[in-house]
Amino acid sequence: MQPARQTVPEDLAARIRIKRVYRAARVSDGKRILVDRVWPRGVAKDRARLSLWCKEIAPSNELRLWFHDHPEQWQTFCTRYQVELGVHENLVRSLARYAYDGVVTLLYASKNEAENNAIVLRDYLRRWLRREDQR
Repeated sequence: MQPARQTVPEDLAARIRIKRVYRAARVSDGKRILVDRVWPRGVAKDRARLSLWCKEIAPSNELRLWFHDHPEQWQTFCTRYQVELGVHENLVRSLARYAYDGVVTLLYASKNEAENNAIVLRDYLRRWLRREDQR
């Protein structure tokens, strides 16, 4: 039996995915990048099967703690995090460019799968790739 082949979308932006770090690693994840500032509780480094831990791209500690205390302020968090991402243009560029080689899965630890930093980062990277593609 041959191993499952990874299907890579034509659209570069669609190659950026998110996944909770506690879920099993799959070949289809492609490059697995942890985008949290703090190492996820209870996850062994070898089990995480990371390609990269990019804690510098995560929300600042101040913003992370603020959002933890104000989870109802999702839109404000998104705006503030996007401002922070604008300051890290080189990191954004580096992460987005991984999509040229295949699928990139941004890993996060948050229990909240609907409102977390990886969602904001994924959408930001997708917009960056679409702008680059139009040039």
